[in-house]
Amino acid sequence: MDEKENIIISLQHVKKAFEGTTVVEDFNLDVKKGQFVTILGPSGCGKTTTLRMIAGFETPTSGQILLNGEDISMLPPHKRPVNTVFQHYALFPHLDVYDNVAFGLKMKKVPVTVTNRKGEKVTKMKHLSAKLIDEKVSHALAIVDLDEMEDRDVKTLSGGQQQRVAIARAIVNEPQVLLLDEPLSALDHKMRKDMQLELKDMHKKLGITFFYVTHDQEEALTMSDVIVIMKDGIVQQAGTPEEIYNEPVNAFVADFIGESNIYNGTMVGKKKARFIGGVWECVDDFPLNEKVDIVVRPEDVMMKKPGKGTVDGKIVSKIFKGVHYEFIVKVGKNEVLCRDTKDHEVGSEVSISVDPENIQIMHKELTVNQYTDAYINNNNQVVIGEDAFDCDITQLIPGSFVDADGYLVDRRDGKRYDFKDADVIAEIGLDQIDISDDLSSGQSQGTIIEMVWIGDHYQYIIRTDDEEDFVANSPYTWNENDTVSVSVKPEDIKLRLKKGLDEYVVE
Repeated sequence: MDEKENIIISLQHVKKAFEGTTVVEDFNLDVKKGQFVTILGPSGCGKTTTLRMIAGFETPTSGQILLNGEDISMLPPHKRPVNTVFQHYALFPHLDVYDNVAFGLKMKKVPVTVTNRKGEKVTKMKHLSAKLIDEKVSHALAIVDLDEMEDRDVKTLSGGQQQRVAIARAIVNEPQVLLLDEPLSALDHKMRKDMQLELKDMHKKLGITFFYVTHDQEEALTMSDVIVIMKDGIVQQAGTPEEIYNEPVNAFVADFIGESNIYNGTMVGKKKARFIGGVWECVDDFPLNEKVDIVVRPEDVMMKKPGKGTVDGKIVSKIFKGVHYEFIVKVGKNEVLCRDTKDHEVGSEVSISVDPENIQIMHKELTVNQYTDAYINNNNQVVIGEDAFDCDITQLIPGSFVDADGYLVDRRDGKRYDFKDADVIAEIGLDQIDISDDLSSGQSQGTIIEMVWIGDHYQYIIRTDDEEDFVANSPYTWNENDTVSVSVKPEDIKLRLKKGLDEYVVE
């Protein structure tokens, strides 16, 4: 079969805006007949809007939706060979299982050729026969394993059984495409897992195209042939579950599709990256000194005896997961999530390494300096690298103040918090760093290792003695290898706690 003939749905440059706000931007996707396609993303990313445009409940602002090569963008829902299973099943409570499934068939009319009194053959629209309806309903109920329950009142069914009724009602019309909008979200965890496998089995039995929307990455990995990851209305990556998991295109995808260790990194040589205090061999080659995102899956981290790996750390947490243990190793101020089938004691020193091919390196959208291993010292300053910066720690609790003892006090309930040694994520904008050749004027100093002219200003990377990098925009000219000071106003440093507030309450 020709590749184009095998495409059942094609979304081409589809955009949807509501009152000037774009919720889906330039969505492009070809779906082959019989595929199980999942759109995955956080709430508000545009996945349900995309599904509704395929169903016909929303009209694209621009772009085309093709079904078997024909543009259906403006076609009303009832004229599309697609059916939708909604998050809330929308069953008729006054009808039993059989009549809920048969409802659409009883309303449906099909063209039939008949001979009129004049002997002429004419086409008339007729309802389906009771026998044909019964055959179709019985077949649909058999597919969803409800063939013994056709007389049951739907109000007496469990959530999983009601979900099956909703699916049977959708497939009884024999659609070319079945759209499913988070259909398992109302079920408990065990029932969700059971229904995931049942849906996959139904997909194989029916042989039709499934278009599934969810925010649950486990569902996507379990059932899909193709996963489409969305963020803020934009497709981030589309591919098989294996491609998405093993080769994420950015840190968002890596974080969303599974547990990951994600770090800020810098390329310090050919296929060498520096992160969490060590220099690591990798297989990806990026320009020297480029700021990158580093992704390492927990199962790819190897725990060794101290000194035998790339960096050393201490085990601070252990959880038994049945087939393996899950550890958190503290490396400096960074936490590394590791998995191992062997047991290790909490508090023991270990060394960690990762094979080069298991270190995923990707381009960073550099809009802000982010320091994930910062912490608060006993003067309520934030320490970045080895340098202390004055900051506004009241932003950690909105509406709070610092009392005479240096504790942060929540005005709402009077609770006091001690943030000494609290691990935080610090962010500083590229335009909020002042560079000076007066080395005594800043909180930190370093050497300019790279400069790039960007239209109307320079962008500098300043590296400190402890190998912390500051990326700064400036209209002024310095040269590479110049030593400069770095200063930041307290109000320009944004802080986020790594742990919950309860960790720091003063009793």
